[in-house]
Amino acid sequence: MRAAVASPGRVVVAGMVSLAVAMGIGRFAFTPLLPMMLADGVVDLATASWLASANYLGYLLGALACTFQPWLWRRLGIHAPIDAPALVLGGLAATSVLTLGMALPWPQGWPALRFAAGVASAFVFIFTSSWCLTQLARLALPAMGALIFAGPGGGIVLCGLAATVMVAWQGSAALGWLVFGVLAAALTAAIWPVFARGNPSAASVTPPAAAAPPHADGAHGATEIALLAFAYGLAGFGYIITATFLPVIARQSLPGSPWLDMFWPILGAGVVVGVLVASRIRGPGDQRLRLAVCYLLQALGIAAGLWSPTLAGFAIGSLLLGLPFTAITFFALQEVRRLRPAAPSGLIGLITAMYGTGQIVGPPMAAALLARSRNPAEGFALSLQIAAGGLAVGALIYALMSRLYPSSERRPGG
Repeated sequence: MRAAVASPGRVVVAGMVSLAVAMGIGRFAFTPLLPMMLADGVVDLATASWLASANYLGYLLGALACTFQPWLWRRLGIHAPIDAPALVLGGLAATSVLTLGMALPWPQGWPALRFAAGVASAFVFIFTSSWCLTQLARLALPAMGALIFAGPGGGIVLCGLAATVMVAWQGSAALGWLVFGVLAAALTAAIWPVFARGNPSAASVTPPAAAAPPHADGAHGATEIALLAFAYGLAGFGYIITATFLPVIARQSLPGSPWLDMFWPILGAGVVVGVLVASRIRGPGDQRLRLAVCYLLQALGIAAGLWSPTLAGFAIGSLLLGLPFTAITFFALQEVRRLRPAAPSGLIGLITAMYGTGQIVGPPMAAALLARSRNPAEGFALSLQIAAGGLAVGALIYALMSRLYPSSERRPGG
């Protein structure tokens, strides 16, 4: 019999590090390394867009696999509950290996590696989030769950600063992938004992169909769920162009500036600060209105760089884009748990899949606009204007949902 669950602090730290590896390294290490890959001549902007989309497609399919896991498991003849910590550890190990693989001089295989890394990151994100939030809820400390979402920001800061040093030393992109792969493996080893010990009463994920009482899914209609999923997908579309091309966009506007590689770490620092603020928001409140505010902040962050393509404009824009980045995820997961209290994993997978769909659309759209524009600056500007517009639409949807489907805190007598 496995030992009892770790302390709340160990659960939070393990969740943070897990998401730092899966998201900060497995997904977003590509962003600070992209200028190095372009300088090495191993990719161009069009190829980079498709590499990014391969990763986001993997993330989408991984999220869909999590959404339909009960059906998949039945088709495979698996009837036992799924061991969530084991899936987390497997995904983290895969992330380390796949990141190391990008250091190989094998460009034909890079799309497959980035695709597989996307699948692994989706599994790690969904099962880390679900497991950690469940543990903390059992310990009567649900508000601490926000802290695990500082992990991606910490990973972004770490990778951004490391890439800045490697650029200063004129290191190659292959060296960067090697460094990040070793870092992912070291961080995974550090938290391995926490997930390996698990919790005999809460380590597994029971298929939603078996766990949910008959009335749990009927309280909220399909239209409400569809609006939530679509609006959450707009968040994926809205941020992804900046998150993929920020260092490249900055180089187009500020050639030769020594601060070009600091905007990505600033974004990551904003992620961490935003999560800390979100964790202090207690008591009743409509998560959809909080999400609307977050979307508008990100839209303003994109607009800042467009209105003022200067050091100050990019710094402020990076900070505003980062502040609500994973706070959006935290608020959305809280809304999911309100809508599906008995079995949230399926809906978490659905909205994550929509988020992934939004991410897939962004880079190819930017590549198409770049190809049709007179210069890269014009193409990126138009892409970012569309992205900011998508975020504004998402904020409007949440505001309308708040009016059309009042939460229990706002219902008369609720």
